[in-house]
Amino acid sequence: MTPGELYWVEFPPTDGHEQAGRRPAIVLQTDSFASSLPVTLVVPVTGQPANARFPGTVYVTPSAQNGLFKASVILAFQIRALDRRRFRNRIGVIEEQVLVEIYRQLDLLTGRLATASPV
Repeated sequence: MTPGELYWVEFPPTDGHEQAGRRPAIVLQTDSFASSLPVTLVVPVTGQPANARFPGTVYVTPSAQNGLFKASVILAFQIRALDRRRFRNRIGVIEEQVLVEIYRQLDLLTGRLATASPV
């Protein structure tokens, strides 16, 4: 797995606001460094455009490269480590500029990049 790849992933059930169920997710870690880990860092993707109102999100449009069927919102603020057994089919690869924006949002969320207000 490499950063930017999209997979169908089975997120575990939750009793809060975390994403759950079968949904696309974007891989953020590289197997060239972390292939021995039993989990993989991902950010979930939702087809609900209203979620773009939250800080730590990235809007993405479908393309032949990313394999998405509709405009979606990447929920960087819901970064998670998931067991590799939860990964199903590979969907595609997001565009480089989208991956850069995900990392920028993570930098904002973690305080590595300062801003006057959430983006």
